[in-house]
Amino acid sequence: MAHDSGYIVRKAKEREWAEKFVSEIKNSSEPTVKYRNSRPITDIKNMIDTSCAEFAENTAFWVKDKKGGEYRPIKYKEAHDDINGLGTAIIAAGFKGRRISVIGENSYRWAVSYLAVVCGGSVVVPLDKELSADELKNIIKEANVSCIIFDGKYEQMFKAMKDEGDTELDLLISMDADTSSKEMFAWKDMVESGRNMVLSGNKDFIEAEINNEEMGVLLFTSGTTGVSKGVMLSHKNIAADLMAAPTVLKVMPSDVFFSLLPLHHTYECTCGFLMPLYKGAAIAYCEGLKYIVKNLAEARPTFFLGVPAVFENLYKKIWQNARKKGKEDALKKAISINKKTKKIGIDIGGIAFKEIRALFGGRMRMMICGGAAINPEVLEGLTAFGPTALQGYGLTEASPIGALNPDTKPNSGSIGRKLPGFDIKIVNTGEDGIGEICLKGDNIMLGYYNRPELTEEVMKNGWFYTGDLGYMDDSGYVYLTGRKKNVIITKNGKNVYPEELEYRLSNIPLVQESMVWSKPSEDGEDMVIVASIIVNSEALFEKFGERELGDEEIERELWKEVDKINLEVPYFKRIKAITLRKEEFEKNSSKKIKRFAEGNKK
Repeated sequence: MAHDSGYIVRKAKEREWAEKFVSEIKNSSEPTVKYRNSRPITDIKNMIDTSCAEFAENTAFWVKDKKGGEYRPIKYKEAHDDINGLGTAIIAAGFKGRRISVIGENSYRWAVSYLAVVCGGSVVVPLDKELSADELKNIIKEANVSCIIFDGKYEQMFKAMKDEGDTELDLLISMDADTSSKEMFAWKDMVESGRNMVLSGNKDFIEAEINNEEMGVLLFTSGTTGVSKGVMLSHKNIAADLMAAPTVLKVMPSDVFFSLLPLHHTYECTCGFLMPLYKGAAIAYCEGLKYIVKNLAEARPTFFLGVPAVFENLYKKIWQNARKKGKEDALKKAISINKKTKKIGIDIGGIAFKEIRALFGGRMRMMICGGAAINPEVLEGLTAFGPTALQGYGLTEASPIGALNPDTKPNSGSIGRKLPGFDIKIVNTGEDGIGEICLKGDNIMLGYYNRPELTEEVMKNGWFYTGDLGYMDDSGYVYLTGRKKNVIITKNGKNVYPEELEYRLSNIPLVQESMVWSKPSEDGEDMVIVASIIVNSEALFEKFGERELGDEEIERELWKEVDKINLEVPYFKRIKAITLRKEEFEKNSSKKIKRFAEGNKK
């Protein structure tokens, strides 16, 4: 396929942009930029093509053909053939340039499908597998999706949706079907037919033209307010993140990333899927939350991307097991000794923490927390056992990286620093130095889909106003204090950040989960700070054995700890009421508590 002169000129400009981006990384004076070997990429297609050429014989994916089976490797060159095959078949079916959705569990087929769509000049619309049929249909209609690639369990849902005729759905592809039918194609048949077309000389997909400034990905966020917005991302947005992030974190072709978080979220998609492929590393798919420890032992990964709940639960279980075995004091002593010996270059952790390191698979070197701010003590505690545990900060609108801690100088209390080529500022600061976090760079979205008024609200002079509140120290590290819309304002104008109190509550062993909110006092003169708490039943059993405690007794135990928190904070921030919650909080599909759901305020 001959490219016209306009395309050739545009691609030359895109290459110039990528080379300049990398050149600025190499010449960066940022003290935390330690790894300067990012290669220039113009778009996702350019990234995967160059990676598959450079790392052809490397393992790209570790997959299981059946639940409970063994991991087997898939090389970059094999994955490339499958991507080219599926992409060619999709174009041959007449779907080039269309909106195509992918939905299902994290898997090799999900990954290939995403790349086959986005690298063929179409727009990929990843869908949240937690959504109901009605919610999915609304997105499919709003995004004008005409083809959907799905796990087998969705077959009846999407067949019915297509038959109803009020969407643009025209092509259904099942990742699990054994054979194709009139109504639906089998994924493996599409890949095979496309690979045969490529062998016969079809280059429609291989030579597909990508404009790196046009929308390539359309993501519908699940906000805690329940309002879903379509975020438009370009290839350039994502390429910028891929080139910038591994300058402060060392990612090597020998690394294995453990994929647990849902792939439709930008955090996992960019950082846990596209990033390892950019650097020639491998991805091992976890079979689900119940299998984390088992799969860690089998895959023996080196990178683990998670959210606070995952790391906090792992950390709590380590200490609970130590207490059960009567080894808590010995473990504390070993941590203390190792901190001292490491200062003179001697790490005794390999012996002292052998069992704990085995829990992570034995080779873990990097644990990155995102999605929400985490209690710094958890990161410091995990780091004490061997791997470097740090946090980053991001939003879908930033593709998603807004800030990241460097692996050479992580600050556990901070969400990190700006990456080279990007910028951060804090605006409208109060007396306490806290203001709104704003981001700028080539990673910032094109805007909200069909919502120009919302785009105008958050985009001002190239800066993205995140709605998050925080402050920056003299070294450029940013600290998150909460969401602008979550702030509780007392009658005398003081700001209370519920997230700050929730961090403190998370340090109480008896607290499984909490949500801090406010209600008017009985006399209406002020706001009462309330903590709704779900009790950790294991910690309760550990402390009191089989004796059943009534709610009043549990509350008395909680108040002993809450009173200590109240002594550490100003009077206006003090928790004045506790409610014991027996059921799960209502959450969105990202597992974040819906703060404004009335059912959560009890």
